[in-house]
Amino acid sequence: MKRSERLVDMVQYLTTHPHTLISLPFFATRYDSAKSSISEDLAILRNTFAKYEIGILETVAGVAGGVRLIPFIGFNTAGDYLKQLADRIEDPERILPGNFIYLSDVLGDPQELRHVGELIATKYAYSNVDYVMTIETKGIAIANSVSRLLNVPYVLVRRRPKITEGATVSVNYVASSSDRVEKMELAKRSLPEGSNVLIVDDFMKGGGTLNGMEELTKEFKCHVVGMCVLCEASNPVNKVVDDYQTLVKITEVDRSKGIIKAKPGNLLEQIDFQKFPK
Repeated sequence: MKRSERLVDMVQYLTTHPHTLISLPFFATRYDSAKSSISEDLAILRNTFAKYEIGILETVAGVAGGVRLIPFIGFNTAGDYLKQLADRIEDPERILPGNFIYLSDVLGDPQELRHVGELIATKYAYSNVDYVMTIETKGIAIANSVSRLLNVPYVLVRRRPKITEGATVSVNYVASSSDRVEKMELAKRSLPEGSNVLIVDDFMKGGGTLNGMEELTKEFKCHVVGMCVLCEASNPVNKVVDDYQTLVKITEVDRSKGIIKAKPGNLLEQIDFQKFPK
């Protein structure tokens, strides 16, 4: 196999198996090539991934070592995307009765979801995430994108019981949008005890839903490594959760005046870009 052919296949394999340790003998056998040739190929990919801010190709030494791709998005690319996303969300046509915001087109756009997943996966690239958690239904697409890039499963919290879920664990929480006590539940077999959980959702008002999912993880004796949402409403000012990231912060909504103002949230400033190559 020619080097150019090997490089194309390597990129495809590494990008579809992120955060997975792959041994050099695996690639040597796959391409019927010497380990020295494989090492040279990987050096080319490592430099290219870093140059174009695609990811880090880490090398793990030792008999059980190999390489693994850690996907990430660079600072400038991330900042530009968040600004574009905030501008897109400022469209007054998004304002629904009750000053709710229409986001389904963003959540249904594969390119938008890819960028959202890349940003969140960059933030939590080194957080030892075992599971991504979200609540039905709007957060599912985000959880799917993030879990694919972190190469971990995602679990779905439900508001109503499903026969197909089997036995469940439930908690009550105060919904910020209605100030009513509601219930959420998760199948017992979904989340192993002691897991590190990343919570994601599409929208946060007061943080009641995020707080409910955090309480649910405690019932499973799991640890929350972080919480991240696509959009955050600036009101109420005081949230019931305080340690979270948001991609876009909506600062003003007035349907009567056709005004919606948005800006990049706090995610970018909370990513430690020192961990990634420049």
